[in-house]
Amino acid sequence: MKRLVLAIVFYGLFTTAYGQSIRGGKLSKSERKPNFIQILTDDQGWGDLGSFGHEFIKTPYIDQLAREGIKLVQCYSSAAVCSPSRSSILTGRTPFRNGVFRWVPADHFCHLQKDEVTLPQLLREHGYQTTHFGKWHLSNYTEKKQGERQWPQPYTDFGFGTDPNQPSMDDYGYDYWFATGNVARPSHENPGNFFLNGKPMGAMNGYSAQLVAKEVVKWIREYRNSNQPFFMTLWFHEPHGPIMSDPKFIEKYDDEIDDPNLKQYYANVTQIDEAVGEIVRVMKEEGIYDDTLIWYTSDNGPEGDNEFGFPVKIDNAGSARYRGNTGGLRGRKRHTHEGGIRVPGIISWPAGFKRSGVMPGGIAEEPIIGSDIFSTFLDIAGIDLPKHITLDGTSILPIFENKKFHREKPLYWRNNSNEFKVALREGDWKILANGDLTSFELYNLAIDPRETTDLSAHEPKLFERLKKALMEYDDEVLTEGPDWWKNDRVGNTIPEKYYKKY
Repeated sequence: MKRLVLAIVFYGLFTTAYGQSIRGGKLSKSERKPNFIQILTDDQGWGDLGSFGHEFIKTPYIDQLAREGIKLVQCYSSAAVCSPSRSSILTGRTPFRNGVFRWVPADHFCHLQKDEVTLPQLLREHGYQTTHFGKWHLSNYTEKKQGERQWPQPYTDFGFGTDPNQPSMDDYGYDYWFATGNVARPSHENPGNFFLNGKPMGAMNGYSAQLVAKEVVKWIREYRNSNQPFFMTLWFHEPHGPIMSDPKFIEKYDDEIDDPNLKQYYANVTQIDEAVGEIVRVMKEEGIYDDTLIWYTSDNGPEGDNEFGFPVKIDNAGSARYRGNTGGLRGRKRHTHEGGIRVPGIISWPAGFKRSGVMPGGIAEEPIIGSDIFSTFLDIAGIDLPKHITLDGTSILPIFENKKFHREKPLYWRNNSNEFKVALREGDWKILANGDLTSFELYNLAIDPRETTDLSAHEPKLFERLKKALMEYDDEVLTEGPDWWKNDRVGNTIPEKYYKKY
């Protein structure tokens, strides 16, 4: 395994070495299984953590996870928007294969289908308690806007899981859940669209991340069965809009930042960090932190139309607070270039890594994608992968065992926004194409992680091979996946031959 890491930090480059070995991470079926917490943030850029090089953002608790675990510097979401990347985490399947091809609007037909095999289903079948906290955004929810355009926009008539034709949280494999259908409404402050096991909570006093952390702590202390391992998806709303940060976190930036919108964004990330810190503190008190594998990542790159987000002076929609940082990578949310899909990644598992002989603070440069979470958790828990479905992700357990990591399939993306929608990464090479596969770009990410120089004309043999591989992979995915997208405007660049007949 290569240990030299190439990463971008605030428009600069650094390298570091990871020389520690990791051995024996996999458990036998008779051993005590670890707990799993999959933490997902919303619209957090690759450069939006102190441990990933941000000069100002204060994230000491998340950075501590990195110091106690492994930092994944080439970590990817499976899509450039939220719902698809979430579906891939739960199924191990790329979004256009599992059907969640777009972000899910209120009262929309798109959802994670009942016949998809999910990670919580499989873990529950093998003795795990299963819980979800935070944003869900994979099935039916309802909400209504009130009044004229304003910020934050008031909403009413919240519903969650009201469509009888779509699965319930129990169908997806969850025993206990505290969730919103989409983003926190009207904002992160005093949200009114949370549901606890199907019961509407009404307007709640506080900020979203802290409210979620409070419910996680309550579950750990009051509802967790100490005789069972648990699996938790902990999906924060922040720093997706409408951004509203607790003044106590904004104050942390008063001496360094003048721009009030920028302070709101930085404080929003710190809001997540404080919530993570509180949860970790309680886990340590309960004696469950060391043998809990925490996988921290983001659902896609940061919002905004340029490298500074939306730095407008006059703002009536809150968009000026979208100020996430890609670390200099090209593109942002909705882009298939690196800034839209490369995201922070951290894995912490103190007892597991100690058993394996790894020293804290490791950095891994292998390309990792969100769909790998499915196979990795099952592999560590000693649970066989389902044999009757096509998976796109791969278990990264060999990385923990200091073995050669082999990915049977290249990394693949199909998104539904901007010109270049489809991409495939094999080793250091990444090829991109537009939606109907008529225009292509080729980059070597080892020497050009910012994707500045198209090498397709300079590497004709490689280009033709990867072009063929991309087209074959895309064909396989579109042939197998449902064709819901043909009824939606975002699917208008799919070749007509994939329009199936009902």
